[in-house]
Amino acid sequence: MRRNLFPVLSLLLGTLFLFLGNGLHGLLLPVRGSAEGYSNEILGLLGTSWASGFVLGCFFAPKLVMRVGHVRAFSTFISVIAIVALTTGVVVDQYWWVALRALTGFCTAGTSMIIESWLNERATNESRGTIFSFYISITLFGVVGGQMLVPFGDVSTPILFMFCGIFYCLAMLPTTLSTAASPQPLKSVKLDLPRLYRNSPVSFVGILLIGIANGAYGTLGAVFGARAGMSGTTIALMMSLTIFAGAAMQFPAGKLSDVTDRRFVLAGIGLAAALAALLIVVFQPHNPIVLIALVAFYGATSNALYPIAVAHANDFADTGDFVKVSGGLLLLFGIGTIIGPTLGGPVMTHLGPYALFAVTASAHILLCAYALFRSRLRAAIPAAERGSFSSIPVSTSPMSTPESLSLDPRAAPLDGSASPHDDAMKEAKA
Repeated sequence: MRRNLFPVLSLLLGTLFLFLGNGLHGLLLPVRGSAEGYSNEILGLLGTSWASGFVLGCFFAPKLVMRVGHVRAFSTFISVIAIVALTTGVVVDQYWWVALRALTGFCTAGTSMIIESWLNERATNESRGTIFSFYISITLFGVVGGQMLVPFGDVSTPILFMFCGIFYCLAMLPTTLSTAASPQPLKSVKLDLPRLYRNSPVSFVGILLIGIANGAYGTLGAVFGARAGMSGTTIALMMSLTIFAGAAMQFPAGKLSDVTDRRFVLAGIGLAAALAALLIVVFQPHNPIVLIALVAFYGATSNALYPIAVAHANDFADTGDFVKVSGGLLLLFGIGTIIGPTLGGPVMTHLGPYALFAVTASAHILLCAYALFRSRLRAAIPAAERGSFSSIPVSTSPMSTPESLSLDPRAAPLDGSASPHDDAMKEAKA
């Protein structure tokens, strides 16, 4: 393991600082915005703007990288993100925040794609699984670590925004000082929605609904906490627990989906997420322990849905199309995260903060219903003929780019030869 990780240690360290900044800035803005009295619609647009910029970055950032090179592009993207973080601490204006958040999303996509392509260039077929696991783990701990810094500063001052800028500048150093050769140019991202739907209607509709639910909660969860009277510490704990609970739930949920129809697993877990959300809406618990427990259960179920939906899509895809299908679904998830906060903000304004979970419950109920409906129209692939995806970690956040999928051991081998898994799948389906 040490031999596999040592060549990419500087890149992983830069990744940690990048996501520490992302986690801190992503939670700091809605908490500070709530304290400033910004409307739910504006706070929802912060998430919509970021997700829009991120999706656009996946399409257009590679063109800049091909034009100026990886190191210059990476330095540019990081510098812009740091400038934006510092500016939002100085210029406290809701409209400027929404506009600048799109710029952050675009540049975050660019930096993530460069790091992911660099990691993939340094990986071998033997080390790719280890590197991929550590990359996903670092993004997880980085986001949570950044969120947990919020209680240690005064959100009404620029100090935490300054820490964001420091983290982003630290993220630049390992990559810009590295003597490693630049990787191959980034590949252009293509999104073929009709083909994605034909491949797996359940995954197509499900990923979009999951993106809506996760985007609404990911952006407005902190706003809900502030409106419900939570302290900054409690809000940070609540947001972090949902991420950890979702990560812990992925293995048992994935294992279950390996032995039964994945659509039934999607329907069951989606129904459980909807139930947890509806309990919060109906009872509106004021006890912090009860509320956090319900939100943690919600996070465990809602964040376990995405990897199962991706696995279901790849059950029906050709073995060589993993990156293409999964990358398209990842971008579709990003489109859902654009829609979610846009819906959630007005609903919270008219029906109260707890109505945020009515939005997420609606998305999960629709997912459950559609998965059960499609299970009557298309036979499932027998469990013995499916690939096993339960042991592969998948990020629970929308911060991964399609470039990261090249690191996934389920992708084609780096030398282009067929993997043993591909051969087994072809024999099983023959």
